[in-house]
Amino acid sequence: MVRRHELTDVEWEALSGLLPRSSSGRPRLDDRRVLNGIVWKLRTGSAWRDVPERYGPWRTLYTRFRRWALDGTFTRLLAAVQAERDAAGDIDWLVSVDSTVTRA
Repeated sequence: MVRRHELTDVEWEALSGLLPRSSSGRPRLDDRRVLNGIVWKLRTGSAWRDVPERYGPWRTLYTRFRRWALDGTFTRLLAAVQAERDAAGDIDWLVSVDSTVTRA
């Protein structure tokens, strides 16, 4: 059963191959579990310390979030998913912006 703020199997399949792999050091906490914890934190707006324990230690989640943010992992994830969905014709890039200016 997928909980409310967790990635579905389809979403995980699309993202799993794009995450960086660590080949050295001690065994890591499962990337899916960590990413679900990060998603939970971002969707709820809670503090890192309030992330449920089922996602692992909050320090691990925070550390992985910072590392992925700084090394461009999230930017690459977004670009890859956008490119895939655009190729499938699922994105409409037409945007209308109102440029009205009101002086006070």
